[in-house]
Amino acid sequence: QLHLAESGGGLVQAGQSLRLSCGGSGNSLKVYTISWFRQAPGKEREGVACLNMDTDGTYYGQSQTGRFTISRDDAKDTVYLAIERLEPEDTGVYYCAASATLLSPNAMQYCVHRNFYDHWGQGTQVTVSS
Repeated sequence: QLHLAESGGGLVQAGQSLRLSCGGSGNSLKVYTISWFRQAPGKEREGVACLNMDTDGTYYGQSQTGRFTISRDDAKDTVYLAIERLEPEDTGVYYCAASATLLSPNAMQYCVHRNFYDHWGQGTQVTVSS
């Protein structure tokens, strides 16, 4: 059974950068689609970025503005989400999720849907002050 754990959140000032980490235990992340979601206060959880660990294909949610980058470190079996030029609107809980389904490149848009995922971490809080 795969267990996910996020880390790296905290209180930051607007304009700063942050890198969140998603590590797994119980199974390697390399056989999953790994994605980051965020949930702002009072809003639904939305998909931010996805990574097909088999093909290295990525997909970013439509609300993203080029400030988010998903990446991997296979030696550490970790997936990262780097966020640049943080804005107060980025405040929320960031979750990583894993799906055993590896999407083809022309189907990656489905990776931002919550129902696609079998495994979720507990989330890490990011608070951006203005």
